[in-house]
Amino acid sequence: MLRILIRFIGLMLLAAGFAALVVDGARSIASNAIVLTSLGETIAQLSPSRLPVLQAAIESRFGPWAWTHAAAALLALPAWFVAGGLGALIFMATRRRAIPVGYSSR
Repeated sequence: MLRILIRFIGLMLLAAGFAALVVDGARSIASNAIVLTSLGETIAQLSPSRLPVLQAAIESRFGPWAWTHAAAALLALPAWFVAGGLGALIFMATRRRAIPVGYSSR
């Protein structure tokens, strides 16, 4: 049951990554230039009050270097890449193992 739930979350992240890719593609076509929406911009658009809270939590738990180096680099990545990549990793991690064909199970 838990595998199904986690796999569903992975599938939703894959769908969100694809939707973000389509939005970036439409914006790129409309502006005649490549437009990539970063994860930080997406979080700021969806919930503007979350980004300062996230920054304070990361700095208090890991130190200010974690925000300036690791989190800032992650938030600068395109949103479709982060969502799609995380969804693909979750989806691949929860798949069933392939049954070997041609081997005796006895």
